[in-house]
Amino acid sequence: MKAWIISLVCGVVAGVIYALLDVDSPAPPVVALLGLFGMLVGEQLIPVGRRLLSREPLTLAWFRHECVPKISGSAPPAPAKDDRDV
Repeated sequence: MKAWIISLVCGVVAGVIYALLDVDSPAPPVVALLGLFGMLVGEQLIPVGRRLLSREPLTLAWFRHECVPKISGSAPPAPAKDDRDV
């Protein structure tokens, strides 16, 4: 939660600076957010590729545990009893 607040404050400060300098934001908000989302998803291509190259199974349980928390910023889910390959 602390990181979210710091991020929000930094964004507000940047917005105030843009307004004081009378310049527009470098990217429309939706484009900027999609770009950031793309970066987060792109970061996960390397672990997925490494797993595929090492011929380890690419399971939904692994993806949920390893990739989803890094993309969404949430805590990893607690492993279920049948998630043995995580």
